[in-house]
Amino acid sequence: MIALPFFRRDFPSLKGERVVLRMPASGDYREWAALRAESRRFLEPWEPRWASDELDWPSWRQRLHRYREDFHQGIGVGFFIFEASSCKLMGGITIGNVRYGVSQSGQIGYWIGERYAGKGYMPEALRLVAGYAFDTLRLHRIEAACIPDNTRSIRVLEKAGFQREGLLRSYLRINGIWHDHYLYALIADDRGAALKD
Repeated sequence: MIALPFFRRDFPSLKGERVVLRMPASGDYREWAALRAESRRFLEPWEPRWASDELDWPSWRQRLHRYREDFHQGIGVGFFIFEASSCKLMGGITIGNVRYGVSQSGQIGYWIGERYAGKGYMPEALRLVAGYAFDTLRLHRIEAACIPDNTRSIRVLEKAGFQREGLLRSYLRINGIWHDHYLYALIADDRGAALKD
């Protein structure tokens, strides 16, 4: 974990070659809302149905509160993804549903603004989060679910070293419709492949 000057010291931050990850802060609202708004048509097919107030300030404050609560309870960590060279917000990635005991696992979710898609930023962000999940959170397994038609997301997961394990029928309600999802996973013992390009 590398602390950078514009990050709060009590929250984690991760730095790669092209991306920097840090927990969302109140001052990120305008950039986040603008990027999500301009990418709406690109993102909607792969996300839960957007609420009418999805990009409003009160909803943002609730989201920020949830990120912080999850972090302090040890059940999740939400990161924003910034381009290292410009410090521009590009997307987000979370580790959620963190479980310990016999499971030691968590679930990964992510999104990226349309103008940054397909440029190799997300596989790097996934590798950073995997390192954090295994080395800092001491998880054994991280999982990600992906709609079979989402070929971009499948490529991202496979490039980051995740392996497809099966099909989850009618798994998540995405954009108002229950969808099957492929289950992908990365195990701590297998992560050497994920940390390489």
